[in-house]
Parts: sequence; C-alpha cells; structure tokens
Amino acid sequence: MTSLVIPLSTVRITGGLLGDWQDRNRRSTVPHTIGQLRAAGNVDNLSRLLVDDPPAYRGRYPFLDTDLYKTLEGLAYEIGTGEADDGVGEFFEEVVGLLERVQAADGYLNSFFQDPAAAKKPWEDLAWGHELYNLGHLIQAAVAANRRMGDGRLLEVAVRFADLAVRRFGEGREESTCGHPEVEMALVELYRETGNRDYLTQAGLFVDRRGHGHLKHSIFPPEYFQDHLPFRELTSVTGHAVRMAYLAAGAADVYLETGDETLFDALDRLWDDMVATNLYFTGGLGSRHSDEAIGDRYELPSERAYSETCAAIATMQWAWRMFTATGGAKYLDVFERVLFNAYAVGLSADGTGFFYDNPLQRRPDHEQRSGAECGGEPLRRPWFTCPCCPPNIVRWMAQLHDHVAAERPDALYIALYAESRIETAAVAVNVETAYPWDGDVRLTIERAPDRQPYAIKLRIPAWARDITLDGEPVTAEDGWLTVERNWSEGDSVRLHLPMPVRGHASHPHLDATRGAIGVARGPLVYCVEQQDSSAPVDDLVLTADRIAAADIAPPIDELPGAVVLRLTADVRPAQSPELYPELTTGPTATATATEETATVPVALVPYFLWGNRRPGAMRVWVRAQ
Repeated sequence: MTSLVIPLSTVRITGGLLGDWQDRNRRSTVPHTIGQLRAAGNVDNLSRLLVDDPPAYRGRYPFLDTDLYKTLEGLAYEIGTGEADDGVGEFFEEVVGLLERVQAADGYLNSFFQDPAAAKKPWEDLAWGHELYNLGHLIQAAVAANRRMGDGRLLEVAVRFADLAVRRFGEGREESTCGHPEVEMALVELYRETGNRDYLTQAGLFVDRRGHGHLKHSIFPPEYFQDHLPFRELTSVTGHAVRMAYLAAGAADVYLETGDETLFDALDRLWDDMVATNLYFTGGLGSRHSDEAIGDRYELPSERAYSETCAAIATMQWAWRMFTATGGAKYLDVFERVLFNAYAVGLSADGTGFFYDNPLQRRPDHEQRSGAECGGEPLRRPWFTCPCCPPNIVRWMAQLHDHVAAERPDALYIALYAESRIETAAVAVNVETAYPWDGDVRLTIERAPDRQPYAIKLRIPAWARDITLDGEPVTAEDGWLTVERNWSEGDSVRLHLPMPVRGHASHPHLDATRGAIGVARGPLVYCVEQQDSSAPVDDLVLTADRIAAADIAPPIDELPGAVVLRLTADVRPAQSPELYPELTTGPTATATATEETATVPVALVPYFLWGNRRPGAMRVWVRAQ
C-alpha cells in the first residue's frame, strides 16, 4: 500500500456539531429511512422472489437494492457502537436473511433482473442496468458489517457475487464495465478485507477499460459515462457528477494499492482542475439538471445549481483518498468545505427531510420542486422516486469519525476538528472544540507515546490567518502545523484559528456570480433568507466594509446552536423595469440600480441550515452593486 498516512478507525466523536449530527442520524434519520424503504417496497422487492409467481417489482429503477445496501452499511456502524435501537438490528437481520435466501446459485443478486418477468436479462444492459453498481454498494455494506459488527454473513454474499463478476469480466473475459462507476472502490476494499488480489485486479480493469468503446451507450453520449477517453487521458472532470467522482475515488484506491503513478498523475491533474473551475463556493459538484452533469469550466449558475448530495459524498470520498495518498492538506480543505456545506445542506435540521439537488439561490417566485419530480414539498422532502441520497447520507453520517484523523509511525494527523477521542497504538488524545462555530481547539494527551519525540500535525485550513498555539503566533507549512516534542500524560496544547467574517468574490470567468459577494466564516458558507431581511433579498447590496463590520447575531430559536451573522446591507431596487435597459454614457454609467439607497439590518444563516423554517427566497451570492 502506497499511503503516506493511514486512516484511523479508532476515533470516537464525543460531542459538538458532528456529535449532534451522528446522534440525529441514529435517533431520527435511520428510523425514518427504514420506514421509507419499507413503504417504497425495497424490502418487498427481495421477499417477492421467494414465491413462484412474484408480484411486480416496485419502483422505477433497477438499482433500488442499493438503497438497502447503503442503509445496511450505515446500520453496521450504528449497531457496532452498541447504541442502535432494537428495531435497527431487526431490520438488519431481516434484510441480510433475505439476501442470503434470494441470491442465485451462481452468486448473482439483483431483485429487478432476477424477476422472470423483467424486461431485460441479467448483464444485458451494462450502461443502465447498474448491476455492478449494486455489487459495489453490497460489498461496502458487507465489509462494514464484518469490520464493525464481526458479522461475516453479508460478506459471504458479497464474495459470491464478486467472484461471479470476476469470472465474467476478469482478464481474458468480457471486456466491459458498468455505466455507473462505484464497484471500483468496493472491489479494492474487498481485496483489503479478504486478501484476494483478483478483486484489486478487477478494479484496475474496470478503470482501464473506460474510453475504449466497450460500453454500449444510449440516451446520453460517452462523456456522460466518462467513457469518451481513457481515464488517464481525461482533460477535466466531465459528465455525470456522481459517476465522475466515484470513478476518481475508485482509481485513487487502485493507485493506493498498486502505486501506479500514471493513475495518480491523472487524479491530481483532474482534482486541481475541478477545484479551480468546477466546484461551487459550497463545494458542490454538478451544474446541470438535464443529465446531472458537471458542465463546462466556470459553468456554475446559482439558482440552477444541481450539486447533488450524492456528488458531495463522492467528492469527499475522492478527497480523503487523495489525502491518504499524499498527506496533502489541500484535499482536506475541500473535504471540510463539502462536509459543512454541500453535504450538510442535504438533510433537514430534524433529520427527516432531504434535498436531492442543492441550489445556491431561490427566486421569490420559485415553484419547481427537487430535480425532475414536480410534486411534494417546496423545501426538503421525506423521500424520492430515485432515493439514492437519503441512504447515502445515513451511511456517511454514521462513519464521519473515520475521517477525523490519520497516522504515520512517527506522527498523528488531525484532519478534521471535532470533539473527539483519538486512540492509536502509539497515543491517545482527547480533542475539545466547538468547531466549526469556534476556532479554539484543545488537545490533551491521555496516553503518551512510547516513541519520543512524537509529532502531532494539526491541519491549518487555507482560510485561517493569524493562528496561535498556546497564545504564541505560529506559521503553518503546506497546510500543517507540526507540534513535535517528548509528550507526557496530561500535556495539552491549544490551537486558535481566528474566524473573522470573510467576503469572497468569484473568478471573472464565472459569469453567474460576477458582481456578487459570498460570505463565509471559518469553513461555513452563509446565506440570506427572505425572512431575515425586511427588503427583498434580490435588492440587497453588500460591500467588503459591511462584511468586515458583521458581528454575531442573537440565536434563532428554530436553528438552535447555530452562529448567525448580523450586518447592514444597502437596498438598491432596479432603476428600470426593463429587462435590458440601454446604458447611459460615461465611464461609470449604470442602468441597473437606483442611485438612492436605504439600509436594512440583515441576518445571515449557515447555508446548510437554510430552508428549515418556511419557504422563501434565498441567496448565497448577494449583489455587490
């Protein structure tokens, strides 16, 4: 394995915002998701295969088994903590038992295609059948159950299906791949769990086969499937956003196990290009609704941002693998930005409502619901016809602690600041912090390392300035502050990351937000909702001075614990009702807004919390003129 740092699975989040999130996941989101899976027919789709004349498959898509698998993965983490409710364990037992019983003799498993009445046969439509995508999520659930619960039943099911895939698509066999990447990551993880190198080889084959004409495309062109060029020759991230990020994460896993530098060179080039030209201010990925695609460079409209929640998770998976490969803090900066913004916004404050797409603006007259589904609530919804995001949120929330820290033999890396206890063979550390609301972080050594001196490396986010350690100014190097000394039990250090309110402009090629300002504090992006401004949000104008003068507002009852910002904004309605008024002459001429301005107090809330009170207009990017 070529990892520079090894992720830790011996971290426990003990409080703070991430602790609240995990508690909410266990208390609300998991039982809600189980109920929705039952109501939607996902469990029935399996059980019906046990009868001779099965009733019709319920649902529009052939990949709905994955929603069970993603949920099982999250449940394995929850059950492994010993804190899951009895109903969670019962659901896990029921579904695993069904999977064992309905799996075909050759290992095949898919409740859509195993139906004798299915319109297509197994493996007939690799572009849209999602069978290998299903396998990928099954493997990830199985590995989680084996590691977290010591329960190998699901792993046996996954191995039988994976072996079938290797027999069919392995070296010298059918040269094809899945229309939806995901299995690549999973196969590498299965190799790590079992030691069977066939799975690693197969993952590499699936990466290498893209771009060679093996996949039969329909509906969308090859670019949608990342299949127009070999992976190493891609010039930018392209096509369906979730597919792209899952593919890159899988390729990164293959690199981590093989050391193939040609893969890493492509991954790093694609990463840098994506961050520079395709990521939203929130870290979201994907600007097009029509094909859930990434779009052109700098094509980042706010009100039409797709920024799917699954794409946020996939981007974090890619980022984490790049960090483990290099130790690079730049990947974690993006991971954190996505986590607290593009990912977190996908779930309601009560844990039972979901966004599928995550725009950065809502117009006052907005009526369109989420994605292609025109019914339902105007804000977050309890479920979707294509419900890939809710169970993805469940599994990722349940494993957040796996992304807090990593280690080398001589160093501990603190990748993400959270109230937590980190324990390795070398050292045990207690972390106290209210991050991301506050930039104070205290680390206390609970068990000193035998190896002395020993380094603790603290990530310094790119937004941080004037940082101090134990009250003294310090300077980071390549995004890390290294504290190396001979540690004793009870030693502590205090890191302070000042969190002034910041204003951000956008690249001049980014037409959609030209002439607008985004507001952030620490890793959090902020937005203004109509209910927090007496003037229309489209008429508000902010300046750098106004932002610099912002302070902390009184708490909002409906958003407990959140740091809300308070500032003054100018109000400048449009000067002309014409959509395209003619410009006046002169070097500073404008015909877009009135010259007379009023001012109003405005509250800005964290973007991830918008839409939890009542429908209304919202803006992340506020006019600067």
